[in-house]
Amino acid sequence: MSPLPPLNGQDSAALWERFRQLLWHDPDLSLWLDVSRMALEEQDLEAFEAPFARAFAAMEALEAGAIANADEGRQVGHYWLRAPELAPDPAVAAAIAAEVDRLEAFGRDVLAGTVTAPGGRPFTDVLWIGIGGSGLGPLLMLRALERQGVGLPFHFFDNVDPDGMARTLAGLADRLTTTLVIVVSKSGGTPEPHLGMVQARARVLAAGGDWSAQAVAITMGGSHLDQEAKAAGWLRRFDMFDWVGGRTSITSAVGLLPAALIGADLRGFLEGAAAMDRLTRVPDLRANPAALLAASWHVAGGGQGRRDMVVLPYRDRLEVFSRYLQQLVMESLGKRLDRDGVVVHQGLAVYGNKGSTDQHAYVQQLRDGLDNFFVTFIEVLEDPAEIPTIDGECPADFLEGFLQGTRAALAEQARQSITITLGRFDARGLGALIGLFERAVGLYGELVNVNAYHQPGVEAGKKAAAGILALQSRVEALLADGQPRSLAAIGAELELDAVEPVFWLLRHLCANDRGYGAKGDWGQPEGLVFQHT
Repeated sequence: MSPLPPLNGQDSAALWERFRQLLWHDPDLSLWLDVSRMALEEQDLEAFEAPFARAFAAMEALEAGAIANADEGRQVGHYWLRAPELAPDPAVAAAIAAEVDRLEAFGRDVLAGTVTAPGGRPFTDVLWIGIGGSGLGPLLMLRALERQGVGLPFHFFDNVDPDGMARTLAGLADRLTTTLVIVVSKSGGTPEPHLGMVQARARVLAAGGDWSAQAVAITMGGSHLDQEAKAAGWLRRFDMFDWVGGRTSITSAVGLLPAALIGADLRGFLEGAAAMDRLTRVPDLRANPAALLAASWHVAGGGQGRRDMVVLPYRDRLEVFSRYLQQLVMESLGKRLDRDGVVVHQGLAVYGNKGSTDQHAYVQQLRDGLDNFFVTFIEVLEDPAEIPTIDGECPADFLEGFLQGTRAALAEQARQSITITLGRFDARGLGALIGLFERAVGLYGELVNVNAYHQPGVEAGKKAAAGILALQSRVEALLADGQPRSLAAIGAELELDAVEPVFWLLRHLCANDRGYGAKGDWGQPEGLVFQHT
């Protein structure tokens, strides 16, 4: 093969040669990956040989059961979920296969009316309570795979925003007694799903429902939530294995149960992910699509994530995909320390929406503004027959034109881009996309020597939030005597180093009917006096 020509957006012959040499295609998945418009050069491909040899070996060890999350002493086994035979323990393999059977059967029985709400009525809705990957994964499954009039409509508690909860509950109204409530919490101790569960349970019971007959738990066996669900006789309990992280849980019960409840092809989804896993085990950079992605990311950002990834799927069904990738990529790669304890501040920022909507939004800046990004285009070739060509005009042709036009316009200005093309979009194709990016993230983490499978920053945020809530309890206990106090007085009595968090807490308490009042100018915090009324 001749040497790879340098990237030059003005040289059409060189661009075609780069496209021809770097194009990856798998006919079985009907999937193409084009990284020819990235700044990946011949010398990069040569320099990456040794680093990728180490990365491929590390991924092989991970799949074989090595401890990948040293912080928690955990294996990382989401790849086993779609190929149970790979699990290092036969008992684990059997458990995975059995759980998929249980999930599929439960979804089928709910939709068939065999499993019913209290009183024998069919379930009408699903209220899904989950945070982070336990909310984003299901949302992606629904937006990507749901079909009109098939399966149950879903509603989400994926935040602890009381306004969002209120609107969701109001929308369910008299259907609360026929709503299947699914609570997802791996440890069973995460505050957000617990708070959502408490609110949902209170409203279901107030409406005359039977909580235990309507509630389903997805959690680790033996967790607090698992014990509570078992003791109360909840409708079902499904396993969220210890070795599956939230951001890689979409091929577990977290993604499969929503698929089952909307009548989607969950087996096809798993098979697509497994097929991509097989293709991304190939220990050859040019022949491995995940390695090509990881290498392109590395070169574009100088190995430091200096360019953002802008995700532009040209299908409405993938509108949520950029949000899903945001968590998968940024939580995995955004690390202060590398594995050797060196401060590196690694990461790769991800944002996006969809094409061609973004032709009229931030594509203007992408072409003519700050050059601090690369684009990931995602297109689908097969069009739905329901939208035909009318008067010589076909919407799909315009969509293709916008994509190619934008890609070309970016190249002319030396702006980098990747294009992923699916021959068709279905459950299998979605599984393949998930598998591709999961492996690319794992390989990139190896290239930059960070642990892609822990989240110390997230844990730090949780601890800080717990500290604030503990401070609120102390402040409320102090003010319970009804005596007026300034912020300085409160800080002195509680022996605090800073009073700013107290101001924030009391401002919120005073804004609501919580029994607290303040005198003074809110623009001059030091002069305020607070009192429990």
